[in-house]
Amino acid sequence: MAQGPYLAFDTSAAHCAAAFVVEGHVAIARLEPMQRGQAERLVPLLQEVLAEAGAEWRDLAGLAVGIGPGNFTGVRIAVAAARGLGLALDVPVIGISGFELLLAPEDRGPMLLSLPAPRDLVYVQAFREGRPDAAPRLIDPAAVPQDLEVPAGLTVRGHRAAEIAAAVHARAQVADTADVAPLLGRRAAWRFGQPLDGLRPAPLYVRPPDAAPPSDPPPVILDA
Repeated sequence: MAQGPYLAFDTSAAHCAAAFVVEGHVAIARLEPMQRGQAERLVPLLQEVLAEAGAEWRDLAGLAVGIGPGNFTGVRIAVAAARGLGLALDVPVIGISGFELLLAPEDRGPMLLSLPAPRDLVYVQAFREGRPDAAPRLIDPAAVPQDLEVPAGLTVRGHRAAEIAAAVHARAQVADTADVAPLLGRRAAWRFGQPLDGLRPAPLYVRPPDAAPPSDPPPVILDA
């Protein structure tokens, strides 16, 4: 795969993050904390990053987007933007999960990666040889499910890793993903150096959105 340049971005949490990657290196990384307004801020931020890099949209060789898990609306904003830009620019688009930001290229053994979730829960996903080994799930780190697979030599890395590792008798590694932008850029550089699967990025929700059906009863149709 060509060495770029690539543009990576994420709005899956309370931020807009973007990174410009060229020749396999993160040249620019920007993170703007915000509770709302990602939809309005994302494209202007990307344009600012391109201008700072002295590049234009037509120079890009690919796009990478954070697919979650995270805020339901935020994930949809970034994924929709990535799909639209990819079609308009006719470049490949890859999705990068939050779990992947916890990985290093040299990771090979079995790993359980954990990310913060609402209500003091965590999202976890098993990886092996640097690739997903099971579907992600939502767990309570204070009451780890008994059916959670624990292969020999497991390392738990990420949010509340020590707590989870103690429950399953595994090794723990703390990892900081607060500054998403450079992590996203580095992962994009690595992924674009591998064969691409050609699939469109899709949101990784893990849990259903916090939505409830309407409480009002349906209208009653009266006979004439």
